[in-house]
Amino acid sequence: MKGLFAVTEPRSHDGQEVFEILVREHAGMLTAYLHSLLNNTSDVDDLFQETMVVAWRRLDDYDRARPFGLWLRGIARNLVLAHYRKGTSAPKWYSPEVLDALDTRFETLASDQGETFRERVDALLGCIQKLSDRLRQVIELAYGRGMSLRDIALTLNEQEVAVRKRAQRARNQLYNCLQNLNG
Repeated sequence: MKGLFAVTEPRSHDGQEVFEILVREHAGMLTAYLHSLLNNTSDVDDLFQETMVVAWRRLDDYDRARPFGLWLRGIARNLVLAHYRKGTSAPKWYSPEVLDALDTRFETLASDQGETFRERVDALLGCIQKLSDRLRQVIELAYGRGMSLRDIALTLNEQEVAVRKRAQRARNQLYNCLQNLNG
């Protein structure tokens, strides 16, 4: 299992997969946060996408001892401030105090979930251990060793479509396991 710790490296082969999982887990929170700061749904969509681009580019700067959602909200907050500085009129209630209060509330909600990067990786590794041997084998080969599904199929002497379906079942079970842990 040690090879799976490679997923903790942000720019590793599987760094994009880990980033996508974390983003999926925090997308609802980030969207709600942006809706609380912006009047226009298209601005919410634009700044959500821009937040993701900035987060991906700055992933090496992320301190894994801190909650991922808090980091994303910090990026989003800076982008919202820049958006309002560009001339878009801010709502009347908009002030640094209101922003601080919103940040505090979202941080309180997120901290109840124990969302540091290390905790999430540990939870993922625990869920991997719960997989059947056949499903775990595909995950270990794909993410632990960085093998393509085609190479895994050749190694296991199986059809690629069967390995692809097994990998999808494994990912679905991992997703469900993580969702159950989060309540």
